[in-house]
Parts: sequence; C-alpha cells; structure tokens
Amino acid sequence: MTMPNTPNPTQIVQRQLDAFNAKDIDALLRTYNPDAEHFALHGELLARGHAQLRERFALRFQEPDLHAALVSRVAFGKFVIDNEVITRNFSEGKGTLEMLCIYEIESHTIVRASFVTGEKRLDAA
Repeated sequence: MTMPNTPNPTQIVQRQLDAFNAKDIDALLRTYNPDAEHFALHGELLARGHAQLRERFALRFQEPDLHAALVSRVAFGKFVIDNEVITRNFSEGKGTLEMLCIYEIESHTIVRASFVTGEKRLDAA
C-alpha cells in the first residue's frame, strides 16, 4: 500500500524524465538509488552508482538539443517501461533515436534501468 505523498513508480520515472529534459543532474540523481545500475538490455553494464551515472549524464547533457519525448508508458508493479524518442546531437548532425527504457523501482528510487536503443535517424539537411 502506498502512503500519502509517497511517489508511485510512474511518478518517480516521470520525475526522472522531467529532470533529464531540464538537464538537472542533481534532481535526476535523486530519482536513483545510490547503487543504481544502467544496462544495455540483456547485456553490458553501462554505469553503477551515482558517480558513474553523473559522469554519463554530464556528458550527454553537453548536447544542446538533447530532449526525451515520451511516446508511451506502461506500469507493471515495480516496473515502468517507457518508449521515448530522444533528440540528440550526433557527430554527423542532429537527429533522433527511439529508446525502450525499462525502470525497476524499489524503496521509492530507480534501482535498475535497462535500455534498448533503436536506429539513429539524422534530420534532413
């Protein structure tokens, strides 16, 4: 049972998305457990803990056009699955890629996130 004023998993993931789009790294990290992990789905560990997450996000936040647009969201117990279109500044130019983001929530923070990255699409010149 959720206590009053206790965020549910969907609210936690929304706070994470809002902080990402605001490029507010401190607010973003508050949505993550200090030992949180990022993975490529079924594979490689991308980051573990706030220090490595901060490094990953700080690098990404240097992109002037970075923005995540939520396409759809499914909540299933402690899991929240987002389908997002991410606007990025690639070395070849501005473009987008679709991502499937699977967040696992425990104790009101994201403890694990796995990502599936779709095909990169460059904007028409």
